[in-house]
Amino acid sequence: MSDGLTAASTLAGRGIRLSRRNLDAVISSMMMPIMLMLVFVYFFGGAIDTGTRYVTYVVPGVLVLCAGFGAASTAVTVSEDMRSGVVDRFRTLDVGGAPFLAGHVAATVTRNALSTTLVLGAAFAIGFRPTGTTGGRLAAIGLLLAWITAVSWLSAALGLVTRTAEAAGAITFFMMFLPYPSSAFVPIDTMPGWLHGFAEHQPVTPLIESMRGLLIDQPVGDAPWVALGWCAALLTVALAASGFLFRLRTR
Repeated sequence: MSDGLTAASTLAGRGIRLSRRNLDAVISSMMMPIMLMLVFVYFFGGAIDTGTRYVTYVVPGVLVLCAGFGAASTAVTVSEDMRSGVVDRFRTLDVGGAPFLAGHVAATVTRNALSTTLVLGAAFAIGFRPTGTTGGRLAAIGLLLAWITAVSWLSAALGLVTRTAEAAGAITFFMMFLPYPSSAFVPIDTMPGWLHGFAEHQPVTPLIESMRGLLIDQPVGDAPWVALGWCAALLTVALAASGFLFRLRTR
């Protein structure tokens, strides 16, 4: 177990160092959510009635969107490693699939933590002021970390499916798209009726509703538990799929 953790931490450090060599992609994934937040707040926010300041309403959705952008990079880096043959060298050093993928996920979570900090800094600069309790804010951060971990592992599994970095980037589009048909940017009841069922019962909506309520000290009901259930389900599927796919790709 300790050897596996050591290998995972070493490979996480490798992933972070590789990010520094691809700064254009890292900066893009960090700046895109900020730009989208500014567009929604200043271009569309005045026309959208959410019952509160629009910047307060939209920030949780932007944070989840940021997680999707960051997680997508996991699929790309995993796919590149599988194609380059570096995994074969790792296996000669007795590094298995779990530490290899865990290292990629840990690097992604680290990058996402930085991205989230930048997004929150920009949100504060344009007027976001959470009024929730300290416990509520910590709970919101915990939910976001659970989501980032789950979608990063799912992205790693998708990276094992694809044969090129371009295909890996394309296949993760769905994770980045999910916040749009949810309550992230507009109330669901303003959407077409045929879309309500999907928007209300997809995994991102309870996550965003939970974070929004916790950050501004509003009732959240059972939404946090539903969000955690989705995270646990996605993580379970991703872990099982990634283990199987790694063995399949390296046999």
